[in-house]
Amino acid sequence: MDFVRENADLFLDAFLTTLGLSLLAGLLALVLGTLLAAMRVSPIPPLRGLATFYVETFRNTPLTVVFFFIIFGLPQIDFVIGFFPGAVLSVGLYTAAFVCEAVRSGVNAVSGGQAEAARALGLTFGQSLREVVLPQAFRTVVPPLGNVLIAMVKNTSIAAGFSVSDLSSLLPRLVNADAGDLTLVLVGVVVGYMVITLPSALAVNRIERRVAILR
Repeated sequence: MDFVRENADLFLDAFLTTLGLSLLAGLLALVLGTLLAAMRVSPIPPLRGLATFYVETFRNTPLTVVFFFIIFGLPQIDFVIGFFPGAVLSVGLYTAAFVCEAVRSGVNAVSGGQAEAARALGLTFGQSLREVVLPQAFRTVVPPLGNVLIAMVKNTSIAAGFSVSDLSSLLPRLVNADAGDLTLVLVGVVVGYMVITLPSALAVNRIERRVAILR
């Protein structure tokens, strides 16, 4: 208990850092991933090509390499970014590729008659996508999209290697200070991640059930 009390502030700060990183990166991934999905189903070939290039590049590049490029590569062209914003950008840009594919699968699952009906009503491609197709697509992809975002929370642990004081960074710091408390540190870090991921999983399941009723 003395160990817990002495390091409670460190655990809290690290938890809040991980939570903030997850929320900001998740928001970036959702917005950018949805935009990329719209581009991939666009009737304009250059937009489809650009989105495909982005998705294939990030899906086949290790997240650690993305971190190195954002945090250490961009300063080489005089674009300096802090460690925490760099971590948000790295995780968000990387996860957006997977969000895109999840959303695109939902778009492809929507009946083609829906888009045809929207065009018959005089809606443009953008309007039919926004008003008709995407709302139905999101209902279809709640489980895979939730899995992508939960996996993203665990991927934020890589930020510990780039001077971000998140939960994972506590492991070497506290273990080096007192190796005898390794078990407590591991339990504390695991619990911290579970406090984020378990409610997220429950929320996804609840949304999935509600969406199933609406369908």
